[in-house]
Amino acid sequence: MPREPYYVQSLERGLAVIRAFDAQHSELTLSDVARVCGLTRAAARRFLLTLTDLGYVRTDGRLFSLAPRVLELGYSYLSSISLPEVAEPHLERLVAEVRESSSMSVLDGDDIVYVARVPTSRIMRVAINVGTRFPAYATSMGRVILAGLPAADLDAYLARARLEPLTDRTLCTPDTLRAELAQVRRQGHAIVDQELEEGLRAIAAPIRDRSGTVTGAVNVSIHAARATVDDIRERILPPLLAATAAIEADLKIAARRPVG
Repeated sequence: MPREPYYVQSLERGLAVIRAFDAQHSELTLSDVARVCGLTRAAARRFLLTLTDLGYVRTDGRLFSLAPRVLELGYSYLSSISLPEVAEPHLERLVAEVRESSSMSVLDGDDIVYVARVPTSRIMRVAINVGTRFPAYATSMGRVILAGLPAADLDAYLARARLEPLTDRTLCTPDTLRAELAQVRRQGHAIVDQELEEGLRAIAAPIRDRSGTVTGAVNVSIHAARATVDDIRERILPPLLAATAAIEADLKIAARRPVG
């Protein structure tokens, strides 16, 4: 696909180098980065050394890793929105009531990104922190956000997203996912039963702005051995909906607050 005239490919590649590092690959060699990013060794070296000079990457001469300064990139986004700050006390009260972990996420591309989280205990194999990403189609928060998309945007998502079976329960065809999203839209919440990870169930409800647009989602996740889907709907859904309503009310107040 041809790029727009304004498109800066070097910026795209530089960001790809930063994204090459993750929890499973906190240290990479020059060759590793070149392979992951599809770059020549010479190009990967230039990007890595530039990022090192800027303070975003550090190296011992052989291995490269992200430096703490890279957090500034995410902090700039988080500090520019009020959503996590407004939501966190409500998530804390929700967790205290249901005694299960709760999180908030927004849609970024085809993934959800966690912007707030109040954990109780670790129930997933993958550690979840602010900034963690999961494919939207296989998560309860992703589904309530996708269900709130305009029809054209949802069509585009279903046409391009890579829908892969993460467990043997994952809904991963456009038709089954579209039908599920229609149900989510009607009922106002989503329950995902061991589709992202075996043994994990989650329920989510949307966060809407003053215009009614879905801008994020809040979930409660629970180990499958501790609650059936019916238990989750009966015990977790009412306090979850109360929490999202309280967050939306506070967001409306925050939107009216004068700046300065």
